[in-house]
Amino acid sequence: MKKKKCIAMLLAGGQGTRLYALTSRVAKPAVSFGAKYRIIDFPLSNCANSNIDTVGVLTQYQPLILNEYIGNGEPWDLDRSYGGVHTLPPYQAKKGGEWYKGTANAIYQNLHFLNEFDSEHVLILSGDHIYKMDYSKMLAEHEANNADCTIAVIDVPNEEASRFGILDFAEDKRIISFEEKPKKPKSNHASMGIYIFKKDVLVSELVADEKNPDSSNDFGKNIIPTLLKKKMNVYAYGFSGYWKDVGTVTSLWEANMDLLGENPLINLNDPNFKIYSRNRPLPPSHIGASGRVLNSIMTTGCEVEGTVINSVLGEGVVIEEGALVKNSVVMRGTTVGKNARLNYAMVDEHCVIGENCILGDETSDKNNITLIGGGVKLKKGVKLKAGEIVEGEE
Repeated sequence: MKKKKCIAMLLAGGQGTRLYALTSRVAKPAVSFGAKYRIIDFPLSNCANSNIDTVGVLTQYQPLILNEYIGNGEPWDLDRSYGGVHTLPPYQAKKGGEWYKGTANAIYQNLHFLNEFDSEHVLILSGDHIYKMDYSKMLAEHEANNADCTIAVIDVPNEEASRFGILDFAEDKRIISFEEKPKKPKSNHASMGIYIFKKDVLVSELVADEKNPDSSNDFGKNIIPTLLKKKMNVYAYGFSGYWKDVGTVTSLWEANMDLLGENPLINLNDPNFKIYSRNRPLPPSHIGASGRVLNSIMTTGCEVEGTVINSVLGEGVVIEEGALVKNSVVMRGTTVGKNARLNYAMVDEHCVIGENCILGDETSDKNNITLIGGGVKLKKGVKLKAGEIVEGEE
């Protein structure tokens, strides 16, 4: 079969423990975002917009909803007879399955997939970031530099730098140093966790890394530092668009809020760079006679009889009369009962917030989000303080 120029490997097995109740039933990339999307829609749509038609999605933790959602890849134009999207669970050996030990080990366990769809280059992606990026531009620069590895880089605020892999590079973008989550960062150039490798280089490095008993089997901690130690061609690819790591409740809330207003920080309605998703056909949303919606977004199937301010409503959300939803994210299939009050709350899918419930108080802010897990039914009159968490149903 014809060799492909580049295939993608999407790491989507993360447990997402810092999202607490939102990931008790689903993998982090399957968490709802922005009214009608899931987090994984972004890297998949980026692949579709970059003409990368072969994607291996490496799943692990709570994969059921994620696998069902991805399906045959049709919404992202990834339903191909040769290529397309493939979900790849941890390898099941005769002695039983072995969970991925690290990001590098996850790719190592799927070398058979890389060989099945032979390619010149391999794009490694993470499944927990919100951004729009044309990977074909990064690939063109990677080839022009004859790079063994190219790392996508974004400048972050100095006070946040220690959360990331931090690198330094020369004038020609050749990377000089790389340090994973340093206590005292030397720069604010952060790795986005997006890598393009020459396939042969990637395979040989993964095989060598797997043989090293002292390795964490991780790209940031092991593979990248080893390439630099060997003086291989490792280059930075600068990215200046919107990019958000949504690994915490606060950052996920912020990313949802970034969609609001006349000039949202990330535009999801650009016809030249669409973000695709798998959505059910639902009737248009309806705002009743007593309903008000201010500086908010909602998608199809919503019924609003209450007041919604500065909030994001998912598919089929019902806001009953007298309810006030403010500075909040309410995900698909949830009902907010009469005269309930939500302020700085995030409510997962298919919940019922009973009449007169109060979520949040005067101390609520983006660092004290009241969090309700999937499928929870709060009885009439329940009051939850700022930052309280109610775990979802198993």
